[in-house]
Amino acid sequence: MSTIKNHVQLIGNVGQEPTITNLESGKKVARFSLATNEHYKNGKGEKQTDTNWHTVVAWGKTAEIIEKFVTKGKEVGITGKLKTRSYTTNDGNERYVTEVEATEILLLGSK
Repeated sequence: MSTIKNHVQLIGNVGQEPTITNLESGKKVARFSLATNEHYKNGKGEKQTDTNWHTVVAWGKTAEIIEKFVTKGKEVGITGKLKTRSYTTNDGNERYVTEVEATEILLLGSK
């Protein structure tokens, strides 16, 4: 039961080329945006699409897979959890960011 307390599964398209960072420890971090679309009909029966953008972060082996195989526009499925962090801007304002920390990635679509 504890595995579903903070669990995210998304299927979408990569919005930009992933950014890969090599840390001093030798670990890799991958970061990219993912667009998910929901389709529905409005009150007039017209088809509508609602797009949501998610920031995805992956570490270690998952980041290495992203570096090798994931490009802008690629359809992927990810499993992970939500992480919220805060930082202070140069002008002293505190900002909060919620990201999806991916633990698994599934490459979808055609090559």
